[in-house]
Amino acid sequence: MEQNYLFVEYPKCGTCQKAKKWLDDNSFNYEMRDIKEQNPTAEELEIWWQKSQLPLRKFFNTSGLVYKSLELKDKLPTMTESEQLTLLATNGMLVKRPILIGEAQVVVGFKEADWNKLK
Repeated sequence: MEQNYLFVEYPKCGTCQKAKKWLDDNSFNYEMRDIKEQNPTAEELEIWWQKSQLPLRKFFNTSGLVYKSLELKDKLPTMTESEQLTLLATNGMLVKRPILIGEAQVVVGFKEADWNKLK
């Protein structure tokens, strides 16, 4: 049975557009979700983070304006995981994208080599 993925993206993001093209070129079944229109909840983020096996900081869009304006580089190390998840859920622009969510794995950001492992 073919797996269906959830592709969380920001349509204006160049990296997200490259990832979407990769998904199409590799015949992946996916549903798109605009992160700005439908921000992930803290509960969703926690599930994705657990599945990804990545450090929680990898879910932050560190190059984004919101991240910089909130001076999160200095604040994150002192925040609990719960506080970080709650903060991420407040604004989709804080969340690194794209995020590809499958049944057993979650991939954050687009590095073609990592995504090729999904095939």
